[in-house]
Amino acid sequence: MDVTAAGVRRIVVGVDGSAGSRRALRRAAEEARAHGASIEVVTAWNMLDQVTATEFDPDYGEARARADLEEIVASELGEEAPPVSLRVENDLPTRALLDAAEGAWLLVVGSRGFGGFKGLLLGSVSQQVAHHAPCPVLIVPDHDHR
Repeated sequence: MDVTAAGVRRIVVGVDGSAGSRRALRRAAEEARAHGASIEVVTAWNMLDQVTATEFDPDYGEARARADLEEIVASELGEEAPPVSLRVENDLPTRALLDAAEGAWLLVVGSRGFGGFKGLLLGSVSQQVAHHAPCPVLIVPDHDHR
């Protein structure tokens, strides 16, 4: 069992602002409370894939990505949140999640995010982390998909 230096299990969860990633965040919090774990919330940003933007913002950067992520975590977890840390990476989502998952107890992702083709059961990020993660992976299903 992998634990942090302080002896606490670490759950990594990927958040891109989509409904699926928000469900994954809430599920990661449930797992953290049930297992005495902390949560590391990871988002990956780049100029062409902005977390919650509805239109392209040329000034978008790490500060905005972090602020967006802080807002998502606060709105989804509220004051009852387990210990949470944020990790904002200027990288591809799969690579950022796999790097963050090194030494983690669990990696949690939604089944579909903002990228990819509609109608697929799993998005490309969830498929890649399922195959390559260095720890167990929990893929939270999209309950709206039928």
